[in-house]
Parts: sequence; structure tokens; C-alpha cells
Amino acid sequence: MNSTDSDLAAMDAAALIDAYERGRLSPVEAVENALARIDRHNPAINAFCHVDHQGAMAAARDAEARWRRGEPLSPVDGLPVTMKDLTRVRGMPAREGTLISDPAPCAEDSPPARRMREGGAVILGKTTTPEFGWKGVTDSPLTGITCNPWNTQLTPGGSSGGAAAACALNLGVLHQGGDSGGSIRIPAAFTGTFGFKSTFGLVPQWPPCSLPSMSHIGPITRTVDDAIRMLNVIGRYDSRDSYAVAAAPADWRETTRQTLSGLRIGLITKARRVGVDPQITAAIERAAHTLSELGAEVVPSDLDLHEAGEAFKVLWFSTTWRLCYQLTEAQRHLISEGLLKNAWRGEGFDANDVHAAEEARWVLTSRFEARFRDEFDLFLMPSVAVLPFTAGLEVPDGSSMQDWMDWTPFSYPFNLTRQPAASIPCGFSREGLPIGCQLVGARFRDRTVLRACRAYMDAVPTHFPDVPGVATPGVATPRG
Repeated sequence: MNSTDSDLAAMDAAALIDAYERGRLSPVEAVENALARIDRHNPAINAFCHVDHQGAMAAARDAEARWRRGEPLSPVDGLPVTMKDLTRVRGMPAREGTLISDPAPCAEDSPPARRMREGGAVILGKTTTPEFGWKGVTDSPLTGITCNPWNTQLTPGGSSGGAAAACALNLGVLHQGGDSGGSIRIPAAFTGTFGFKSTFGLVPQWPPCSLPSMSHIGPITRTVDDAIRMLNVIGRYDSRDSYAVAAAPADWRETTRQTLSGLRIGLITKARRVGVDPQITAAIERAAHTLSELGAEVVPSDLDLHEAGEAFKVLWFSTTWRLCYQLTEAQRHLISEGLLKNAWRGEGFDANDVHAAEEARWVLTSRFEARFRDEFDLFLMPSVAVLPFTAGLEVPDGSSMQDWMDWTPFSYPFNLTRQPAASIPCGFSREGLPIGCQLVGARFRDRTVLRACRAYMDAVPTHFPDVPGVATPGVATPRG
């Protein structure tokens, strides 16, 4: 790789736009480089299930012409971006990680794809997901196993694992993920990237997924600024989404550069019935210290997340049962065994169980919102309870855990409550594996979450892998 390639491989969205504005770089060069690196690195990580070389280059040439005229369409014009394979993109298939899906190209864009395309962004292709996004790691009968760029023997998490793996290697600068139980924040933590899910309804999606009342669309990026750049495009009302709310800020960036003075943050380091890896606990405590140095008041606290797990499982498993119940016997033979196992767990739930789970969800949301109203601006906690583990497994090797929900007690509660949450990189393990911490805020206080994330990541710069490989013990761990 020559020096120009190396520079491009390290550039985020803000740097690319600056280079376009100054005429030092064109969208064609940036997209050519991104496609070349996808071709070079994707065989090792399997982050992409579809790459549109021809369409991307045509869009890049159009963007180049606009920049030459000084008429870019938006702050994302000419940027190389990706979409998760649960998302419809015109001209590309939406296979959803399953052999029973239609391989034909989609006829229209979903809201995030449409907004990005209207803004001139160049959609490189689709990133991998487990079948129908059903679990917290990324492998499927259709696309196989997706690997973590830090150590290709390990999982990048899921279900937006392809997006996060691509982001860690900068195979495109803006990556769309989806999050129904942690599917943006889990892979962000495992890959050392930034992942954000906004208040439910602010970023529209269509068509609805199988559990639409808990599904969030959001960015996975290397920086908070890049995520905000993407939110300013996709975080706009769309009437096709019946859950969408027209309450997004006019500018997601506003107030996010303020200091942390005056913010009160509750520190959570434990989860009931689930042990947290000591290295993760230590990293979260260091992050708390850093946030205190930045002006926030960080106070040890607690948050009962256990009952959230009970309600979530009822809704998750019953929805999976409904999905599989509608399949033919031939189709059931083609889907993954784990998905069917989930479905059978949901078969025993009835309407009363589902109603009780929704009531518990209402109570939980009210309780959490009251904590924000009366005590804290934010909560700080681990993104996940474990370090990245062997790719192709749903739970860590040798553990007594039964499913992915056992090691993600900090993520899915905030899909139930629909509150904004982000995973930010907060250091590395002794093995050189990324660790993520999570910041959570009250509904519609998204910019408070982004404000704290930005301050922390500005104070504690991280680093990313240059090529897929195996993490080595003893790598330098950023302060924080």
C-alpha cells in the first residue's frame, strides 16, 4: 500500500469531506480505495454479503462532478457508506442472512438508504447479519461466519457484526446498523468502534421488522462527529414508519460540544446473576475517572436490570415463534437450529404472558425515566459483560451461559425503555481486545449522550487495526 492508500485508509468522514472541499481528493478516489480494501480484506473477516462495485463507482463519479461544480448535495455527498443486510436498498438484495429469502434486488430504498442516497452518499454494499438478526453474534446459514478484525478467530458480535467489522477496518466511513436488543452496541464494543441507538422513533425504518416496537436504526462509526453527520441525514421523519416521531433535533450536533460540567452520571458495574469480566469492570472504572476529570459528577449507583430480562425474553421468544410458525416445513429445514430453538422457547407463551411483559416494560420505563428526572443525567455501565469470544459460537467457550442474552444484560433493557444509548471504546484487554462502555440517557436527551461520548473520545483517543489479524497480549492500552 502506498502512502496515499495508507492516508485514505485512516481518514474518517470529516477528513474526507475536508479533502473534497479543498480539492485534494475526489469521491472517485475515495470510493475506489474503499472498494479495493474491501476486496483485499473481506475474505478474512466476511463483513460484506454484497458489494456493488459498478453502482458505487457510478455514484462516486456523480458526486465528483457535484464537488467540482461546488454543489454538494449534503454533508455526506461522496462518502462511502454501507447498509446492514436487514435494510432494503434499491438495486441490491436484502437476504437477511437466510436461505429462504428472495435473492432479487429490492425495488425501493428503506428510509436510511433513501436519505443517504438523496444526500449523495455512495452505498458500497450490504453488511452481514445473523439470520433475521436473531442473536448477538454474526453468522448465518447464508453467509457463514463473520470475524473480528482484531482477531479473526473471534466474533465481532452482532447482529450488526458486519457493519462493525467493516467500520473497524474503515471499509467505508459511515455504517448503518440496527438494534433490537443491543445489535449496534454489542458489535461496537467487540470491535472498538462507536455505536449509537437514538431514542426510539427518531430514526425511521421501513418495512417494520418482526419486533418493530424495540428496533432502532443508527450509526456505527469511528468518531462521534461522524455518527452525528450520519444522524443529521437519516434522523429525519418518514411517514412510512408508523412508529416514527417528528421530534429529531434540527441539528444533532447542537450542544454536543459543551463541557461535562453540571452532568451527574450514575456508575453501574454489576448485573444481577451475571458476572462481569474483571478487565471490563476495571475499564469502566477508569472511564468513570476520566469523565470526572472532564467535569462530570460520577456517583456509584445501581439499576435493577433483571426484570428487564424476563420481559425481554417473553417478547423476543414469542416473536420468534410467530416468525417460524408462518414458515413451511421445507423452510424450517433451511433456517438455523438456534433460531428454531428460540422459537420453541416462545411456543409456550400466550397472550397473557405477552401482555404482562408489556406491562412490565411500561413500569420499567417509568422507573428508569424517574431516575433520570430525579437523580442522574446519564448512566455509565459496561456495554457487554464479556470479552470477544470464539467466532461461530453464541456464548463464550466453556461458560454455563444458555444464550446471547446471558452476556448482554446491559443492552436489551434500553430497547424495552426506548432510551438513547451508545457504546464507546474505553481501552483494551491484556490480550489486545477492545472493551466498550455504555452511556445511557433519558428519552429525547440524545444530545446529552452524544455530548458525553464526544468529550470522552476526544480525551481518550483510541486506535484501530490496519489489517485483519490476531490481537497480541501487552499492546498499549489507551488511558481511560
